[in-house]
Amino acid sequence: MKLLGIEFAPFLLPLKRRFQTFCMFIWFMQFLLLGPAILIITTYLLFTKYYWITILLYSWTWYDRQTPQRGGRRSDYFRSLSVFKGLADYFPMRLHKSTDLDPSKNYVAGFHPHGIFAVGAFTNFASEATGFKKLFPGIRSSLLTLRGQFFFPVYRDYIMLSGACDVSKESVNYLLNDQGKGNMVVIVVGGAIEMLEAHPDQYTVHLNTRKGFIKKALETGSQLVPIYSFGETDIFNQVPNPEGSKLRWLQTKLKVVNGYPLTPFYGRGVFNYTFGIVPHRKPINTVVGKPIDVEKTENPSQEAIDSLHDVYCKALQTLFDEYKTKFGISENKYLVVN
Repeated sequence: MKLLGIEFAPFLLPLKRRFQTFCMFIWFMQFLLLGPAILIITTYLLFTKYYWITILLYSWTWYDRQTPQRGGRRSDYFRSLSVFKGLADYFPMRLHKSTDLDPSKNYVAGFHPHGIFAVGAFTNFASEATGFKKLFPGIRSSLLTLRGQFFFPVYRDYIMLSGACDVSKESVNYLLNDQGKGNMVVIVVGGAIEMLEAHPDQYTVHLNTRKGFIKKALETGSQLVPIYSFGETDIFNQVPNPEGSKLRWLQTKLKVVNGYPLTPFYGRGVFNYTFGIVPHRKPINTVVGKPIDVEKTENPSQEAIDSLHDVYCKALQTLFDEYKTKFGISENKYLVVN
């Protein structure tokens, strides 16, 4: 039904679809607002008779500050909650594999592209919503995210239940050197700057200067795995921000200052299909590529890093080209690597 140019969702929808929308909305709101909300609440409590709650929470955060670098507090029960399955079914989201992964080895996986919220990275590798454990038996996935995410009391403990850890050298070394074999660290390589490229039907990744994950793969002797999430950039629209525009200039400056660019995005609403901050129901297909053999090198030279980086970039482009038409992308579309 349309009213004043707004297309409203039908009143009578299957309960299953309502549940999917509910799960997606809950995840989206906690991802966007829970951390800042905790900050505001604890700041307010500091000036009340309940100030001791704030002191206790931040004391715990400081005392427990190394846990995000030492595997987090992974809970298989939490990762298997039905809310994550509902989130995956909302789009729907599917996880695909190019080949089996050997559980006697470790892996450094690069996830591309970031999109607006990297929802594919979380759903596929920080939960069991798309069946990671069944697809890759014997492999433990750990999503690595910004250290700042672990500065917020309560929120930090919540995301650590998913197995998420901070994206630091210490964290990677712990997971790949001290936890035996069968570990996969998943890094959203392009980072937040790729949010600026998250337009539907646009396939751009930032990779040319991202070589830290290559170095860690060499130092730990872990195989490299390219991952491309088809549809990740289709679930939101954002205001046009071409290179050279004033908006793009402002976004880049803000990224330098606070770590995140200003990204005026929009999708649909909870009860309408026209406008809102809810992602569109567009399919997301995440493909785990074939692993690249890496010989352990404790002190890799820049030449060795650059050489392996070239191999990785070519493997990612090959992965994109191999699967793009299977997921509705035109044959004449190509992956742009910046």
